[in-house]
Amino acid sequence: MSDRLCTVLLYSDDQQVRDRMRLAVGTRPSTDLRIEFVEASTYAECIRLVDDYEIDLMLLDGEATPGGGIGIARQIKDDREDAPPTCLVIARAADRWLASFAEVDATLVHPLDPVTTAATVTELLRASAPA
Repeated sequence: MSDRLCTVLLYSDDQQVRDRMRLAVGTRPSTDLRIEFVEASTYAECIRLVDDYEIDLMLLDGEATPGGGIGIARQIKDDREDAPPTCLVIARAADRWLASFAEVDATLVHPLDPVTTAATVTELLRASAPA
């Protein structure tokens, strides 16, 4: 079985948060997946990347400002029938109800645990893999 190369969009207005996301996911979250990252620091960049690239997974910072990951997730889910799977990183587990409203596929809580993050990303990418 060959490796599947997947593109993961990291969105946060904070470069350090994007760095932590990248480190938590890693370039090999499982033996059958390789990850390449594209990054956005603004709402407009995020939308442009989703429009211009084949994004396999969006990893969005729910705490980003002024355009938060919750709003971006909901907007993309509303606007696109082919929206990529979305994982929202939130500050408090109690905010999962907001993630539910945004129709995200998974949530992770800051600070990111690399084992949980890699497992979540792997699960979402495998579930969305073409047959």
